[in-house]
Amino acid sequence: MTGLLSPDFWFYVALIAGVYALFSVGVQLQFGYAGLLNFGAVAYMMIAAYTMAILVVKLQFPLWLAALGGLGASLLLGFVIALPTLRLRAMYLGFASIAVGEILRYLAINLQDLTGGANGSIGLLGPTRVASYNQELYPVLDQIDAWLRPVMGSLATRDFAMALIVWILVAASVVALYALVESPWGRALKAIREDEDVAGAMGKNVFVLKTQAFLIGGLLGGLAGIVLALEINAFAPSDFTPIITFYGFVIVLLAGTARMLAVPLGAIIFALVFAGTRFLSFWPFDLVSDASREYLRLLIIGVILVAIMLFRPQGLFGRKEELVL
Repeated sequence: MTGLLSPDFWFYVALIAGVYALFSVGVQLQFGYAGLLNFGAVAYMMIAAYTMAILVVKLQFPLWLAALGGLGASLLLGFVIALPTLRLRAMYLGFASIAVGEILRYLAINLQDLTGGANGSIGLLGPTRVASYNQELYPVLDQIDAWLRPVMGSLATRDFAMALIVWILVAASVVALYALVESPWGRALKAIREDEDVAGAMGKNVFVLKTQAFLIGGLLGGLAGIVLALEINAFAPSDFTPIITFYGFVIVLLAGTARMLAVPLGAIIFALVFAGTRFLSFWPFDLVSDASREYLRLLIIGVILVAIMLFRPQGLFGRKEELVL
């Protein structure tokens, strides 16, 4: 089976939805709760993916240890970005953060000996070795398939096992962050979002709280980058452009700001639109070429976003009270 009827396609959609959910949970924490416009959040994904690949290929690290190294790199990047930029506010923070992300992406393109250049992991590994990049992960996925096969039958595949792992990570992240944002710590973040001067006057350490939000968001972005790298195998700087960050913001707006539990639902809706539009081969979409049809994804996502802003600005699952604030 091919296209929309293929189970593999839907497993892929589920996996992509999970990756974007992980990423967007971090965006929700930074933007929805702390009010931080971090337009360079995709840099967390990129540095985690590249750090893991470099440690595996050049230093022969075990995959699990290299993945932890990738998470450590995303945390360090969050801290490095936070120090100079969190004293900026609103759009100034957004401009500074997107600049940092683009600087890192162009470094990845130009440091060919370290990163593989514009070819990414193919240049790093060599075309014949890309398939062996996940050789330590495949036995784990195969074991999960073996456990699921009595129930799932032929549907138990590596893609299904990977999607299952990703959604377990999403569930754990959402539950943990929901507990955090419903605590006094989360209420302090909301106070900073509304007026950080007042929050500071009330005795809250604004810079420390914003830094913590940056670090947690960086960790989740790094986790999303590692999962994406393990799934697609061959990644390049072109996979980590600023539009990925804006996809995260679209998901947050779909879910509703400061609605942590709704982020996975927003990610699922986004993934269905984004991935499902690959098969817009019926009239009137068949009137345009395949290459042009690719851009219909962005057009449809843009129309949906505009419609939400017009008719439900608080998001599909948002609260009007948050919008008023």
